[in-house]
Amino acid sequence: MAVGSLLLLCVVTSWPWDAQTKPIAFVCNKPVREALNIVSWMESELLACEGLATLPQAVQLPCTALHAASWENKSLQQKRGDLVASLRILNEGVESVSALSQTPCATSVLQKLLQNIGNYLLILTHLHLSGAEESPVLSCVPRSTRSMSTVLQTYSRLSLANWSASWTT
Repeated sequence: MAVGSLLLLCVVTSWPWDAQTKPIAFVCNKPVREALNIVSWMESELLACEGLATLPQAVQLPCTALHAASWENKSLQQKRGDLVASLRILNEGVESVSALSQTPCATSVLQKLLQNIGNYLLILTHLHLSGAEESPVLSCVPRSTRSMSTVLQTYSRLSLANWSASWTT
């Protein structure tokens, strides 16, 4: 027992604490964001859930089409602000739909989407970027949809946003 405890103590004290994943590593690494993107899984779940293809009420969608040159000229703080604001718009819409009575399957899929959006928001809001915080500038009027597929594609575009170069939809 003492040897096992000593071994555990040695492992814990020698663990490379600075090697933990940091938010900036997630944001700047597109393959990692792609691996954590659950949209393809959710699209397959969408086929199995009756009544989820069309949502009971419209969800407000943030803008995802960006002007490439203006995106490249934005600071990381501006990009983060725009993405956080857009994800919050989407999160509020999905929350309002998930609160309505639906099938257990639909509720489960919507809750997983909410968790994924929430996780991405946590990562973005905990980024330590040099420079002052900047308010987001939403460049278009958000639209609404009752299509779950459109909601998922919007989330996919936001979660795969390229921070180092331009992206458009």
